[in-house]
Amino acid sequence: MEQNSNMNKRFITWNYIETAVDNIASQIESSGLDIKYIFGMPRGGLIPAVMLSHKLNIPLFKFGMVLDSKVLIVDDICDSGLTLHKYNVPTATIHTKETASIQPTFHYEVVDKDWIVYPWERADSKTIQDYATKGE
Repeated sequence: MEQNSNMNKRFITWNYIETAVDNIASQIESSGLDIKYIFGMPRGGLIPAVMLSHKLNIPLFKFGMVLDSKVLIVDDICDSGLTLHKYNVPTATIHTKETASIQPTFHYEVVDKDWIVYPWERADSKTIQDYATKGE
């Protein structure tokens, strides 16, 4: 698949991620929400979820548990909003786009057209991932 030439890649550093997680953790703490578990969306949400779990001293969600208002779902970015739209629980992302169909409960930064490359991703990643085109 060809890289979209209208997008610029923005490379995110680990220091940026640590600052973002600290900021989101502060938002959660001041929200008054009673979060008991944190769930990281497979791929992009796993690492920020673990970091939030450590920062807030909240255990990770275990498979078999019931998703309810005490579970925080974490992902790296809310792009279209389709992933987060499936859940009626608190959500957190590092980045969100204004054009998303739903906004996360907590986020660090609103982004526009840039393709975000997180430190846990390959630097040569394409702006349209193969897995995003395989019926997901």
